[in-house]
Amino acid sequence: MLQAEIKSLLKEDISILIKVANSGKHYLCDCGEASLLTVKEIQTVSAVFISHTHIDHFANFDGIFRHQIGSGEKVVICGPKNIHHQVEARLKSYTWNLIDEKAIEYEIREIVSKEEINVYTIRPPHWNLELVKTQNFLFEDEYVNVDFAILDHKTDSIAYLFKEKDTVTFHENASDFKKGKWISELKTAFESNDADKEIEIEGILYKASELFHLLSRNEGYKLGVIMDHAVDEINYQKIKSVFINADLVYIETFYKDTDQEFAKINYHSFASASGKIMNDCKVKQAVPIHFSRRYTEDDQQEIETAFYKAFRN
Repeated sequence: MLQAEIKSLLKEDISILIKVANSGKHYLCDCGEASLLTVKEIQTVSAVFISHTHIDHFANFDGIFRHQIGSGEKVVICGPKNIHHQVEARLKSYTWNLIDEKAIEYEIREIVSKEEINVYTIRPPHWNLELVKTQNFLFEDEYVNVDFAILDHKTDSIAYLFKEKDTVTFHENASDFKKGKWISELKTAFESNDADKEIEIEGILYKASELFHLLSRNEGYKLGVIMDHAVDEINYQKIKSVFINADLVYIETFYKDTDQEFAKINYHSFASASGKIMNDCKVKQAVPIHFSRRYTEDDQQEIETAFYKAFRN
């Protein structure tokens, strides 16, 4: 199951680490200040997901690549329009005369629209951008698919949904057949919906469809991160289209309800609004995050109380 850890203290800028259980795979959402993020964790991050490049979400990017350089790995960076130019500018602001071109490779995926993702590569020591292709999906690896919504924060702010790959379970007590390689063949046919595939068991051929009742599909865990966004119906329709029935969502709750006029002016959300949209999405578990640095621990408690009251209706 996917696990998430907030790596920022109360008055620090936001950063969230997402881990795949029983693997060394980590993903990072936003690059704010993060006192709790270790060097070892940074070095196992294979993809960075930037919501937007306001300073409180992007200021620590230099610290991240400081501990990735020299790994020889390819690291994916996903973010809003122009993220490739902003990463390029950060990298080119340093001197790299002692760094080999194989020290690292960044693959930058610029989110232009839901259907248009521009993919760039950039490598040391000159850090020259190369447009590789344009694709219609954001990110997929052996563990997760990542969907997204482009929200309005007076600039594009990307909300991400990490969905674990579905798994298939074989119910061994549902038949008297002996175990064998036929089980993996059946799972493959099931996953590809190949009902007519012939499966041989103990010398007898069966159509895969005759054996599908021995399997069940387990839907992957869905974990979302929704950063800065204005409280408006267009944003909420986009959130509902992606995050409906998610298992766990971390959502920006920058202001107290009593400060919702500031939220409106600054295109942020406030406590009860974030709680309500999570309720509307039928999210199983929701966590308010990213509070204004003006607030004390008592203010945070007030935000959380209002949020959960609205979330639990």
